[in-house]
Amino acid sequence: MAGKPVKKVVLAYSGGLDTSIILKWLQTEYGAEVVTFTADLGQGEEIEPARAKALAAGVKPENIFIEDVREEFVRDFVFPMFRANTVYEGQYLLGTSIARPLIAKKQIEIARKTGADAVSHGATGKGNDQVRFELGYYGLEPDITVIAPWREWDFKSREALLDFAEKHQIQITKDKRGEAPFSVDANLLHSSSEGKVLEDPAVEAPEFVHMRTIAPEDAPDKATVITIDFEKGDPVAIDGVKLSPAALLTKLNELGRDNGVGRLDLVENRFVGMKSRGVYETPGGTILLAAHRGIESITLDRGAMHLKDELMPKYASLVYNGFWFSPEREMLQAAIDYSQAKVAGQVRVKLYKGNVSVIGRTSPYSLYDQDLVTFEEGKVAYDHRDAGGFIKLNALRLRVLAKRDKRDA
Repeated sequence: MAGKPVKKVVLAYSGGLDTSIILKWLQTEYGAEVVTFTADLGQGEEIEPARAKALAAGVKPENIFIEDVREEFVRDFVFPMFRANTVYEGQYLLGTSIARPLIAKKQIEIARKTGADAVSHGATGKGNDQVRFELGYYGLEPDITVIAPWREWDFKSREALLDFAEKHQIQITKDKRGEAPFSVDANLLHSSSEGKVLEDPAVEAPEFVHMRTIAPEDAPDKATVITIDFEKGDPVAIDGVKLSPAALLTKLNELGRDNGVGRLDLVENRFVGMKSRGVYETPGGTILLAAHRGIESITLDRGAMHLKDELMPKYASLVYNGFWFSPEREMLQAAIDYSQAKVAGQVRVKLYKGNVSVIGRTSPYSLYDQDLVTFEEGKVAYDHRDAGGFIKLNALRLRVLAKRDKRDA
């Protein structure tokens, strides 16, 4: 293999077929001791079997790390991103993107703890995840060696991978022998489905692709109304019941699922240069975005709100492209978090057949002044006649332009 010799490598390991092959490949091709890290991000699958699979592959018990990171994921990654109302290319809530820096962070922490000199991941050479993982690694540990098997090995087909697995007695379940109809990435924020049956963007995604939501047509005929309480821009309670970050997002996911909320069929622009079609389901995140904008609408000054909206696309691109640990993302985060100091109160939300509607909002820090906006004569000092001068001053440049154009016509 190219590069300097590697003694010990920390692998982001799911226990699935691909990362099991990578584990054995690292052992055989690099002769390296492998440390596995398996994260429970709320993907909805049992992760403890990864321990037995790693042991069967010859990994030492002390080199197997399995961690429930759901609370950290939501508290330190998802919620900060939602304070910015982050949406990539107008639609995508970045469920896959935001998970990668956390995995990279944990791998680097484990590398330091175990004395590993390399890290590895299972992302392919065509996608965004390789960039996200590796920018995270280098941003935290600049001299770490990174091994990206999909860019290095000589396997040309899935059959070649399966042959390698059989040669090294890696268990292959029946459903893995054929071509998977599509690939799935999931965590507590969303599920992402891509490839195979989804590769033609002109063809509607089959219903069986959706795993986090019921079809909006099958949702109840009666709306569900909930309240969400916010403190400093983060949700803290649903219907008056305080919940931890992960528990709150889990509850929102359940409410969104049952009402057909959060489906997205998207053709996006990957950072590596190609377009890809994906089907995303983000039920809880879709509700949270609407509710957060609802509470901001009465607590943020116009200038602050509009500046946030201008900064958001840049923030979204940084997250999507893998620059979570960059100084510019941290600078933007500081500005966003400063704006959230008084984004607090309660939002009432209606869920109905795939739709999310904000139907009420209250806050002790509300900037909404009913006396100021009423059509009746209010108690505040607002003189309607002042608007005339305001309009004329704003129209001055337009009048100058119009006079010139009229003269030159």
